[in-house]
Amino acid sequence: MDSEIVQLVEQAGPYLTTALGAYGAGVLSRAEDAAVGATANLGRRLLHAVWRRRDEWGRAELEAAVRDAAGESDDADAAAALRQQLKRALREDEELRRELAGLLPAAGGPVTVTASGARSIAAHTIGTAITGDNATLRP
Repeated sequence: MDSEIVQLVEQAGPYLTTALGAYGAGVLSRAEDAAVGATANLGRRLLHAVWRRRDEWGRAELEAAVRDAAGESDDADAAAALRQQLKRALREDEELRRELAGLLPAAGGPVTVTASGARSIAAHTIGTAITGDNATLRP
């Protein structure tokens, strides 16, 4: 079970880092943003899933770890403290492990996505994609 938790936290790492970079310390309080990339939004959803399943004390600890990691993006200790919060939450909640595993892309190999041609786009996971001139996005 511990190896499963370590794998989930390692797999979530890039998404969390991108979410903290895009949303900052407000990642837990902000709604998903269509202008932010899919990677950052997945990281935000992962953190929200953990936050929702924690009690008041656990939420306060997670919020503090997120603030520290967002405020000190070059600090390995701050990032490690956030990873520890995730590991603790995953150890205590089997349903949360299943939820996060379902949110993360399937592990097992690289994904290749290719776009070719004028105005083409490519994405492994995408929420909204707009191409063309004078496009308007309505919420």
